[in-house]
Amino acid sequence: MAAPFLYTLGARDGAARAGVFTTPHGDVHTPAFMVVGTQGAVRAMTPGQVRATGAEVLLANTYHLALRPGEALVEKLGGLHAFARWDGPILTDSGGFQVFSLPKKEISETGVRFKNEVDGSVLELTPERSIEIQNALGADVIMAFDECTPYPASEAQAADGVRRTLLWLERCAKAHARTDQALFGIVQGSTYEQLRARCAEAVTALELPGYAIGGVSVGEGHELLVRITAATAPLLPETKPRYLMGVGLPEDLIAAIGIGIDLFDCVIPTRYARSASVFTRRGRIRLTHRRYRGDRYPIDTSCDCEACASGFSRAYLHHLFAANEVLSAILASIHNVRFYQRLVAEARAAILAHRYEEWRNAFLAEYQRG
Repeated sequence: MAAPFLYTLGARDGAARAGVFTTPHGDVHTPAFMVVGTQGAVRAMTPGQVRATGAEVLLANTYHLALRPGEALVEKLGGLHAFARWDGPILTDSGGFQVFSLPKKEISETGVRFKNEVDGSVLELTPERSIEIQNALGADVIMAFDECTPYPASEAQAADGVRRTLLWLERCAKAHARTDQALFGIVQGSTYEQLRARCAEAVTALELPGYAIGGVSVGEGHELLVRITAATAPLLPETKPRYLMGVGLPEDLIAAIGIGIDLFDCVIPTRYARSASVFTRRGRIRLTHRRYRGDRYPIDTSCDCEACASGFSRAYLHHLFAANEVLSAILASIHNVRFYQRLVAEARAAILAHRYEEWRNAFLAEYQRG
């Protein structure tokens, strides 16, 4: 029987990579942007609308799904694929980022204690518990429970986070009970390259199906993000997918693809859409601005998404947002998610044609000019 997870490198152009990540629920053509569906649903979009944008992977949140409706119910109803009506690959995060973002928590060697935001009860999330939840949810790719170091952090604080991340990774690997789910390890270390190198060496020694770089989308800015990613990505195996967690803006993706990153996720496309901020080839615009009140053009004349191809004008969307109509978020979300899928698809095509630098420069020149 063939291995359920396989990464095939199709082409390289400098450090940029184009490949295929095979999972039990289908192939992921990389570089790929994973659409975030925190509660098992992408905000303001149906699964069919998400699929129509070209998205191949859905990302769901372990922490939130464990709180509501609970992983036992999801498992009873056939697992996350059946529950969310998504037949493609799914990745679940470990819940670590959400827990460490809480204002009041107690971190110990065992795990993290925190107050349940739904009913106020005190809960503890451990590496074993995180894996138990993710095994029950049934995603194709599950993430190790790690400590996401905040920014800024002292070197001592970051080193302690690395130590705990590695300790918890070993416990995650022992607790993982399903061969049809790929466990990815996470490299932490804040902005300290020597800590990143130490963590990467230990994480990759476990021979996991894939690896992620965490803690680089926590407020450090574009320049530091690029520097840390550039220092860490080459330390990860070429034969496994590389995932940059929580990134980000188009310019971040373009830089990271050039460094050798394969997978991305971020809430930006749908979160920005709900506040009327949409992406175009000539930069980002806010549809609530008065200049769009009578604008008859679609969001982006070069876009083939349902919102643009159907002829919905900027003026109409301006009206929808002013009237607080749900359709405003639906159309803007469809457009933004499609923008990101077009971005990574064009990047992949450029890598396969060995002209990534040329494409990147042309894209950024037009995008930043706007």
